[in-house]
Order: sequence, then structure tokens, then C-alpha cells
Amino acid sequence: MKILITGTTGYIAKRLVLNLLESGHQLVCCVRDLNRIPDEIEYRDHIEFIKIDFLKEKLNKVPKDIDAAYYLIHSMSTKAANFEDLEKNCAVNFRKLVEETNCKQVIYLSGIVNDNSLSKHLQSRLQVENTLKSKDYALTTFRAGIIVGSGSASFEIIRDIVEKLPIMITPKWLNTKTQPIAVRDVLSFLEKGLGNKQLYNNSYDICGPEVLTYKEMLLQFAEVRKFKRYILIVPVLTPKLSSYWLYFVTSTSFNLAQALVDSMKVEVIAKKSTINSLLNIHPITYKEAVSLAFQKIEQNDVVSSWKDAMVSGVFNDQLNTHIQIPKYGCFNDVRSRKVINEKYTLDKIWSIGGENGWYSFNWLWRIRGYVDKIFGGVGLRRGRTHNSYLEPGDPLDFWRVLLADKKQKRLLLFAEMKLPGEAWLEFKIVKNKLYQRAVFRPKGILGRLYWYAVLPFHAFVFKGMINALISQK
Repeated sequence: MKILITGTTGYIAKRLVLNLLESGHQLVCCVRDLNRIPDEIEYRDHIEFIKIDFLKEKLNKVPKDIDAAYYLIHSMSTKAANFEDLEKNCAVNFRKLVEETNCKQVIYLSGIVNDNSLSKHLQSRLQVENTLKSKDYALTTFRAGIIVGSGSASFEIIRDIVEKLPIMITPKWLNTKTQPIAVRDVLSFLEKGLGNKQLYNNSYDICGPEVLTYKEMLLQFAEVRKFKRYILIVPVLTPKLSSYWLYFVTSTSFNLAQALVDSMKVEVIAKKSTINSLLNIHPITYKEAVSLAFQKIEQNDVVSSWKDAMVSGVFNDQLNTHIQIPKYGCFNDVRSRKVINEKYTLDKIWSIGGENGWYSFNWLWRIRGYVDKIFGGVGLRRGRTHNSYLEPGDPLDFWRVLLADKKQKRLLLFAEMKLPGEAWLEFKIVKNKLYQRAVFRPKGILGRLYWYAVLPFHAFVFKGMINALISQK
């Protein structure tokens, strides 16, 4: 089948694309930024990419001969106050575009919306579902709750809490009930629902076999990790305080923390249906999902992560608008060293950050990360998705990868920390010489004062870093 995919670089879509390619389908993938196409799929056969921003009314055409489409666009952590309108506009533009094709089925992954008091994001999911309905194609909606898998937002947040806090004083929403589902089961529903006429113009709740409170999820996660954890629930933590609690304890952004707290107050219990037997899917338990996720992590085989999404940082536009480092009105710290072993240095550059650290004065980098968190930034807690592999769009602690070209021996990062200006960090090897360049474009007097305040630290932080990149000791 010829299938249209939206949200190609997202957590679910990236995994789904790989599965559909393995099944022999021909794919047309919609992306907002052609610079962010994942390496795993960019050069595969039977796939093409079309640049489309569904927030804009004038859209590029897609092939008319598509058979089905997946709508996988969500804005859980968007900063926009009017995200409901933005999500509705995306859905309207998508529907109009698909109605001009031969598409017979659209599959939408939504959220479970059975509670009488829905959060704003779940209300938006329901609104999108109604917006996507059309007389020109059949709509199949799968409604899921908490999705558990390596790299998922819920998994990483629970992991942060459990691994960092032996004793937890937590908000009362930890008593809220939910039905988590493994990401592999979500993908099975999305794949097996394709072309199944029994599912046309219907919606189905999909879930794991257990109803758990968030407290039980934390404790079961701890059991899998063989940790002993104690949880005390107090009623005094307001939604605002709960959001700050999540933000400071975990790697989530404050916007996502607010959205999650808003959603976690609502019970997410699935309605019973025959969908499991219809598609012959037997969802695994929560503990099994957690164990399988850690197998992927230990094998360094995390296909996608919520942190890859641009909304986990400061970007509101495309990568290519920042790739050209400005020449004027900037401060520069440029250093160079002769490379002793080019492969060693390149591998070390491509492994920088995350658990590997920044090779010199890591305690200063950590302090800068804590300061960033205090001022509402992303801090260092996002880490990196892979230990030794980078591609454009990847998060790298409080940086975002703009360009990662190992053949051209160049890595370019853009700062997503809170700054009175913009900052870039570049590494490149030219004629057996490593060039390391930090560029800062200040914003006003405060930006200039900031540069001169941190300038003394550059003398040993950046010097130590470039020395470590070439040294094989």
C-alpha cells in the first residue's frame, strides 16, 4: 500500500515508519524540516519526503494515489496558549489535503476520553478526532492512555523520579487510576488496523491488561529496577507546585510538566471492546513493558525519544534558520589543535555530553545546568538519545544538534539554555587540525554583561575540552 505519514520525526511515527517499511509498504512522509529526516529512514527504498507545515493554509500537494494515511500530530508540550486552535487548524488542513487524494482510510492515534472532566489536551484530542471525520475517507481512531517504552515521555519521567528519589513526597494525583500500554502494542494496533474495513469509521480504546494508579506504576517500576522506594502522598501540592515538582525532579520541560499534571488529574480507564480479538493482539503487562524498555536502553537501541521533539527546547522554527552562524555583532572563543588520531577525535566529539560529560570541568557544566533549571531552562537532564550517534534535531543536554556530518568532520550545536542572546558551539576538523568555536550573539547590554561574566571560565573550560578531544591519555 502507498501510505501518507504525518509527524514523521515524532516518537510514535518514527518507529511506525520503520515497521511499515519492513512490511513492504511504500511511504510518503510529511516533514516540516527536510534537515531533520532521521538517518535510519532517509536513504531507504520505497520512501519519499515532502516538506509540509500543516499550520499553514497553503500546503504542498501529496501524491493522489495514496491508499491510507496516519495522523500522528500532537502538541502536548507546546508553549502556545491557543494550542487547541492550532491542533484544530492542523487537522482541518490535513483533512482538506487528503480529501483531494484517493485515500480510503485515515488512522488517528488519540487519547482515552471517557472521563466527564477532561483536561485541555484530552479535549483537544477529541476535537481533532471530530475534525478529521470526512465523507471522502473512513476514519479509524485508536485511543491510548500512558504509553510505556524506551524514550517515551512517561517512561523517562517515571525513570527520573524512581532512580533519583528513595523517599518521595508526592501530589495527590498519584492516586489517579490509568491503564498504561506498551509502545510495541500501540504500534501493533496501528499496523494491524491498516486496511481493516471492520474498523472503518470507528474509535477504539487500546490499553494494557491492568488498571494502576500512578503510585503503583512508580512502585512497580522500582521493583523492576530492584529499588526500594517509599512514597508519601500529601494533599497540599497544588497543580502549580506539582508542575514545579515534576520540572525540577525530572528531565521534562515546564510546559510538558504543566500539561501532564493537568492530564494526570483525570482517570484514564479504557472502555471494553472487541478490538483485541479483532486484531489478535494480546497487550503485555506494565512490568513487562518496563523490562523490555530497559533491554532496548542497555543495547543502545532506542529508536526515538520524546526529547527529540523540537518543543522539548526553545525552537519554534526550522533548524536551517540557525545553521548559518552570524559574523557580525558576536563574541567568539576560537581554539585549534593539531589532531593526533583523527578517528579517535571524531568519535570523542560524537560522544560528547550526556553520560560521557564534556571532558573538562564537568562540575561547572552541571552547575550551569542547575542554574538553567532555576531560570526555567531545559538544564542538562535531557542528556542524549544515543551514546555515540548524533543527527540533526537531536537534543544534547542543553544544546540542540543543528548539523552532524561525520564525513565532513563537522558538528554544530545551538544553545537551548536560558541566555540573554544566542549561542553556537562548533567542532570541525580541517587538514588534520581541530577547530573549536563558541559564538555568542548578545541581546542588549545584559547579553554583553553575561559574556564578560563567563569569559574567565572559558579560559580553562574550553581549553580543557579541546585538549581532551585530541588527547589519548
